[in-house]
Amino acid sequence: MSGVQDKVVVVTGAGNGLGRSYARFLAANGALVVVNDLGGARDGSGAGTQAADTVVEEIRSAGGKAVASYDSVADESGAAAIIDTALNEFGAVHGVVSNAGILRDGAFHKMTADSWDAVQKVHLYGGFNVIRAAWPHFREQKFGRIVVATSTSGLYGNFGQANYAAAKAGLVGLINTLAIEGAKYSITANAIAPMAATRMTADIAPQELLDKLNPELVAPAVGYLVSAENEDTASVFVVGGGLVHRVAQFQNDGVTFTAQPSLAEITAKWSQISDMSDAKLGSNPV
Repeated sequence: MSGVQDKVVVVTGAGNGLGRSYARFLAANGALVVVNDLGGARDGSGAGTQAADTVVEEIRSAGGKAVASYDSVADESGAAAIIDTALNEFGAVHGVVSNAGILRDGAFHKMTADSWDAVQKVHLYGGFNVIRAAWPHFREQKFGRIVVATSTSGLYGNFGQANYAAAKAGLVGLINTLAIEGAKYSITANAIAPMAATRMTADIAPQELLDKLNPELVAPAVGYLVSAENEDTASVFVVGGGLVHRVAQFQNDGVTFTAQPSLAEITAKWSQISDMSDAKLGSNPV
């Protein structure tokens, strides 16, 4: 069994945009896909079955295999039900693409606790909930593929998206740890920062840029990261407009003090401490 042929893959937020492209691409390459979508609006309000059902019908009409799930990733019971759908319908779960997301944008000084919490619940908690429900099955079968959707906003920041950026950066921390804990079970965990024209980006990027960012161009990278051939883990890839490139954290040699430096001493060395001209790939020192 190579590629994603006969792999059971859960794709959350698969009723529209990027998730729909991922689900269709995976199914076209032989995966058995759980198309999960709550059916809500971009801000997370509302619910419905049409979005997921439509994608399932598209996949089946093209000869693929898929089943719909309408459960919310934002709570543990919903996430457990999503994985149960995979197990009940297809008998296994081999991969999770944590893609579900909402937006509650606003400048930080205007951001409410509700807007903060709602975005964390879907993106960061949603990633945890679904992956946590699948994790025991990955460990038992000694195989699992995890792909989470981070964002360039999480990697580099973006005005008006403090809640979204924090959640997306948190997902990178999550996959870094999952990669370590899952290594001996052949579980890989990676993140993609997709750039695509979807309802999530419709009013936050210029139209001339959006015209170049077809969601279909992102799906093959997700397909590879879910595949049996993929051995990359704890890696982040920016994907969009035909470009696929890896991004990573770097560190310099810094300065080592043999005793607590004075404020004047650390000030004098700060340009050397912050100079990244000879930086190398970073790693955890512990």
